[in-house]
Amino acid sequence: MTDTQASKQQTDSLKLVALDPEDLNIVSAHLQDAVMRVGDLIYLRQERRFAIVLNRFVWTAEKASRGEATNQRRRSGLHFERVQRVQTMNIRQDAPDAVLNLLAIQFHPTEAAAGTIDLIFSGNGLLRLHVDCIEVQISDLGGAWETPSRPTHDLEDAG
Repeated sequence: MTDTQASKQQTDSLKLVALDPEDLNIVSAHLQDAVMRVGDLIYLRQERRFAIVLNRFVWTAEKASRGEATNQRRRSGLHFERVQRVQTMNIRQDAPDAVLNLLAIQFHPTEAAAGTIDLIFSGNGLLRLHVDCIEVQISDLGGAWETPSRPTHDLEDAG
């Protein structure tokens, strides 16, 4: 890797903070189709923090010289602060190597700034965080790497 390539990868690194529902929607868009192992999800109860290490798909990757979009992923850290409680549905916590595919992150207010943040996974998986407020941060942990495939979401005809 040349110095120019290393510098370019450094400037392409993502670091976002979400403090309201609109910010969280932007984080969700950047994390659509991120993959992670169940073992890379951790709730730090004493610190009231939920953290995840994941591989996000880089939807904003520049086009390659041949004019086609490049398929890239980046290792990223995601954490949620002020977490009161965590609930899961259809996530096998006894299978740390099981892979989860993140589809979206949604906030549902309950009172004042408090509410729930839902991480929605393919296969009907759900991780629900009960939070005092939205305080989320994502940071890339390193450079991008090429991946052979691009995530797709095929629609089926209803009825």
